[in-house]
This record gives sequence, structure tokens and C-alpha cells, in this order.
Amino acid sequence: MKRNDLIFTGAIILFFLPFFVSPAVYNWYNTFNADHGMIMSFIKFGILATLGEVIGLRIKTGKYNVPGFGILPRAIVWGFLGLTIKLAFVIFGSGTISFLTYMGMGNAAEAMAGGFSGAKLFVAFCTSVFMNTIYAPVMMTFHKITDTHIVNNGGTVSGLLKPINFSKILTGLNWDVQWNFVFKKTIPLFWYPAHTITFLLPADFQVLFAALLSIALGLILAIASQKGNK
Repeated sequence: MKRNDLIFTGAIILFFLPFFVSPAVYNWYNTFNADHGMIMSFIKFGILATLGEVIGLRIKTGKYNVPGFGILPRAIVWGFLGLTIKLAFVIFGSGTISFLTYMGMGNAAEAMAGGFSGAKLFVAFCTSVFMNTIYAPVMMTFHKITDTHIVNNGGTVSGLLKPINFSKILTGLNWDVQWNFVFKKTIPLFWYPAHTITFLLPADFQVLFAALLSIALGLILAIASQKGNK
């Protein structure tokens, strides 16, 4: 492990340590998260998913930042994506229960409110499948578009604010990587089971687990971006 890796790891530990060792900080986090869930989603995904991308860059290039990478504009984009992810959790969480009830599973809501059972596992799995099949590809493609836009404009915040040429970027995407790796592999093999676990957890732990998964999300999409550049 290089000196930069030690510094990076130490900084991450120092940043998160208060949430684990200080009851006051942890209680503040829980209260603020309960009262301002959307704001916390912006902050969590802005920090943690960007962290995943930074780690992905380190794996590929040996560096945590390079000219034009644009850590700050990426964090801003991830913050706004975090809002849509929170929205998707709410919509698909309740919508799946409504759909399964409509299809004849009258105990769907009761199953999710109770302890672990086969019925609860089934509802959680369906929620994950619906969310990751319908929402995830759109979000991942939009992220790839903004990622390309950031790089094309030098990784600056002012560049991020320039109009995005959606048609040009869409036609220039490496759809072989986007389809065969991001969609066909990561969604069914990772995200289906990962978010099944998420929806099985109590609400308080769902927040923490989703935050941890956002690191994996940033890391996976960063690796996909590097694969597309080969």
C-alpha cells in the first residue's frame, strides 16, 4: 500500500468514525435523516457514490484524481441522482406492494411489516427486480451521459452547467459495455440480490445499507467507464 493509499484510507476512517463511536453524532444523523430524508440522500450519494468513482479511478490509473476527472461536479451529479434513487425506493417500495396485492397476494403489506418469512423475501425480491429493471438502466445511462459531459468540459463545475448535447453523447456511448456489462451483468447478478437484502432490512438499516451500496454503484460505473475507454 502506497503513502497516498494510507492517507486516503485514514481520511475516510476519520470522516466516518464519529458516526460509530459517538452516540450523539449517530443520534443526530438518525434524527436529521428521518426529518430530511431527501437532503440526506443528496449528501450521502454525493459523498459515497463519488467515493466509489474515486476508488475506481485509483484501481485503473493508480491515482485518486487526474486532470479533467471532476470530483466536485461528479459529486453534484451524484447528489441529484441520490434524490431520484430515494424517490425510486419510495415509489417501488409501496408500488410493488400495491401491485402484488392487485395480483392476489393479499398479505404483501403484512409480510413486509412483519419478521422474516418466505412471503417477505418474495416481496423484497420483486421490489428489487422491478426497481432495477425499470429505473436502474435509465439512471445508469443518464449518469454515463453526465460523466461524459463532465470529462468533455474539463471536469469543472462551470463545464457541468453548460448545455448537455444528449444526442451526440448518446450516439457515441459504448453500448457494448453499457449493455453487456452494466445492464446484463451488474443488474441481475449484483443489484437484484443486493437490493433484495436492502428491502428486507428495517428502515433504519436500509438507509445505512443503501449508502454503502452507493459506493459499489459508483465503483461499478467507474469501472464500466474505464472498460469503455479501452
